[in-house]
Amino acid sequence: MRILMAGASGFLGTHLAQRWRDAGHDVTRLVRRAPQRPDEARWQPSADQLDPTLVAAADAVVNLAGAGVGDKRWTGAYKNLIRSSRVDTTGTIARAIANLPAEDRPTVLLQGSAVGWYGDTGDRQVTEESPAGRGFLADVCRVWEAAASPAENAGTRVALLRTGLPLDADAGLLKPQMLPFRMGVGGKLGNGRQWVPWISLADWLRAVDFLLDRDDVTGPVNVVGPAPVTNATFTEAFGRVLHRPTVMPIPAVALQVALGEFAGEALRSQRVLPGVLSRAGFTWDHPTVESALRAAIDREPSAVR
Repeated sequence: MRILMAGASGFLGTHLAQRWRDAGHDVTRLVRRAPQRPDEARWQPSADQLDPTLVAAADAVVNLAGAGVGDKRWTGAYKNLIRSSRVDTTGTIARAIANLPAEDRPTVLLQGSAVGWYGDTGDRQVTEESPAGRGFLADVCRVWEAAASPAENAGTRVALLRTGLPLDADAGLLKPQMLPFRMGVGGKLGNGRQWVPWISLADWLRAVDFLLDRDDVTGPVNVVGPAPVTNATFTEAFGRVLHRPTVMPIPAVALQVALGEFAGEALRSQRVLPGVLSRAGFTWDHPTVESALRAAIDREPSAVR
């Protein structure tokens, strides 16, 4: 397939683009700078600029673009960037698709989103049919997903990838925890009762690949593992995998000092279930958090073990 990808330089995008290239797909990466490789093409989403011929040439478009929510403290300016980096890119792509003649439109838009849509769910299980929650990230997810509506209204299949927490030793949830856990000073966050919507990196890649081909799946899709666990259970499993104790909990107040407003998101509970993937027949290579953690550690470069 000919795939046009935004956000291909990020952690997930880099792995996904490589997977698809290895499978023989033709992947074109959208970049904001001058192209430096044959597989790159320039766009300017902040100015709503995307060459329509790039979109017309694609069988599928994938948008994973967006500033990292945990990369910096949440100043007013950075919160604006978190929102605009998602809404501008999504809207630019969706409008470019909608403005094409029907015969030139790509068949599918795989659009990034997040389980942040649900806000704090406590102990309540939620699926794709559950309403949006409250809070900054829930608000961002609402406008983020809504920005894709022009493509959907034009007849292109749109799958909204409500991604959980991909587990990999080199990024995301695990990266900042690797050193303290290896030193035996890791522990649960706050009271540890909050639910964690995890997924292994391998299963995230397989799920997106699955959705690329399933023309009967549209709308929101929770890209998470089949068995969410509490942070306390996650912490115990992480300790078992690393053969380290996990007796040093991080108090909520310490997180608030270190992370500011983002601490509230780090402590939220999200008991998210993958209803759409399960009904569509997707199977997980790593159906338990411990197997996903073992897979993440196995991928870690031996030099830093």
